[in-house]
Amino acid sequence: MKKFIKIQFFVLLFGTLFAWANFTWELVSWLNKQDCPTGCSIGLVNPFLTPCFYGACFFLIAFILSWMILKESKKIN
Repeated sequence: MKKFIKIQFFVLLFGTLFAWANFTWELVSWLNKQDCPTGCSIGLVNPFLTPCFYGACFFLIAFILSWMILKESKKIN
């Protein structure tokens, strides 16, 4: 079970980094008044109102929960 917890942790880590990198790219494009190259929004839409932002938030929450589970699993053994 511990192996699956570690795999989940790393999948969520990379997913979180990828999601926040996409959001950052979108935010920089929006601040420079350019279209988003990632396709999360059409035109100059506030990046905090796009699916990229909400997805990054959910990935972050899942990653934090996975980190807490990993931390607790180390205490048990």
